[in-house]
Amino acid sequence: MKFLLLTLITHQPDPVTGATESPAQRLRRVVDSARLAEELGYDGFAVGERHEDPFLSSAPPVVLSHIAALTSRIALFTGVTTLSLLDPVRAFEDYSTLDNLSEGRLELIIGKGNGAAQARLFHVTAEDQWDRNREGYELFRRLWAGESVTWSGRFRPPLSDAKALPRPLQPRLRIWHGSATSRDSVELAARQGDPVFSANVTYPVEPYAELVAHYRERWAAHGHDPAEALVGAGTAGLYVARESQDALAAYRPIFEARRAVSRKFGTPAVFETLEDFVERSSALVGSPQQVLDKVGLYHEALGHEVIHMSADSDGLTEKQHRESLELFQSEVAPELRRRIPSRPIGANRHTSDVLGDHR
Repeated sequence: MKFLLLTLITHQPDPVTGATESPAQRLRRVVDSARLAEELGYDGFAVGERHEDPFLSSAPPVVLSHIAALTSRIALFTGVTTLSLLDPVRAFEDYSTLDNLSEGRLELIIGKGNGAAQARLFHVTAEDQWDRNREGYELFRRLWAGESVTWSGRFRPPLSDAKALPRPLQPRLRIWHGSATSRDSVELAARQGDPVFSANVTYPVEPYAELVAHYRERWAAHGHDPAEALVGAGTAGLYVARESQDALAAYRPIFEARRAVSRKFGTPAVFETLEDFVERSSALVGSPQQVLDKVGLYHEALGHEVIHMSADSDGLTEKQHRESLELFQSEVAPELRRRIPSRPIGANRHTSDVLGDHR
């Protein structure tokens, strides 16, 4: 199994202390988190894309390029690139540049995006967002694959013998299709022979397992080898401590603060108590053994090879957050890597794919 740390670069008061960083401080902390992830041996670092409050993640290629300059090994993911909102030519230019600067460490997770503010900024509607996502994906793929592209579509001007630069380092970029509940997303992934990344953060596992099962069915229906289907999944929270009681005690004020925000905005509660949240959600909160057991249960349902966990302290102290990440790497990750074979990611996958390495 492979392990990513993910941030959406939320910018809001700490759920426990109420303190708020400046945008500059928050962005610097993202870069520090990526460097820590590489130092501790995590496989990848992912930066989301949002274009509305309370996020500062409107420019993932800029953030990831800065991270690329300060790291050397860790795979660089987006989580997700909102292709429904972007000009695919400009997206290609940004990510091809990043691919070269990072020496082929880039992997994209794409999605349609969400939120009313994003729709107003980019004039994307609920009726056309999936068509925009699909068209953007198809043009992005063609630009990546060939130096000369002639193309026409609905949502941008046509191209005639167009050459987009710089040419990427990776001959074929791995593009994951991120989804919470949409069959449109997994159908596109299955048809194109691409992996999927299940959000897996809001509800118990059942709806996500149903969607992944549909992906695998469509994958086979499109003529692909079932053994080659590749799935990743998110987690709803992370705090690993030596003793389960200590983990629950540290995480309880975080859970209660989030519940208070949900009540303020009238958001229905999926998990009423911390105990229910830890038991039935994808959150990894508890002792190393409890976390191993939880990932094992989710793997039985999803068959995933990659998981992402929060890169942010999310109300924990910096000391607590680092100790949790260290404990996960020292006592949880090695056993999961042993139990669950997984394909290489980032720059490592190019040589390993040729060799058939599924370590």
